[in-house]
Amino acid sequence: MLGWVITCHDEEAQEMLLKLEARFGPLAQCRAVNYWRGLSTNMLSRMMCDALHETDTGDGVIFLTDRSGAAPYRAAALMSHKHDNCEVISGISLPLLEAMYPLRATLSSAEFRHAIVAQGSPGVSSLWHQQQKNPPFVLLHDLYKH
Repeated sequence: MLGWVITCHDEEAQEMLLKLEARFGPLAQCRAVNYWRGLSTNMLSRMMCDALHETDTGDGVIFLTDRSGAAPYRAAALMSHKHDNCEVISGISLPLLEAMYPLRATLSSAEFRHAIVAQGSPGVSSLWHQQQKNPPFVLLHDLYKH
């Protein structure tokens, strides 16, 4: 089953987790990380790293963030490059997470990424989708090395 790390501004992540648990019961492999004003990016990264390791059982972890480009999204993006089957989603809402909850147990991380972006369009995106729009910068010098 895919682990979920819900990370949003203020208390929104914890509130979403509590509402999901009220509907579905205790959620295995699911953690909330609240990003409070004044919290250092180093502390946020440490909290998210702990949540990543607490939720990953080998199938992968989905970071579910509220805003693309904000501190929780950036911290998740940096971690996702170091871990297999790790996805970063932005633009989440409680109704979207409720709809996607049953798919945690059946989809791979890449399949889940595509499904949640399709379900949540147009306001939902992923790090992978953003990278497809903006491919990595390549120096011309590197193109001619042969």
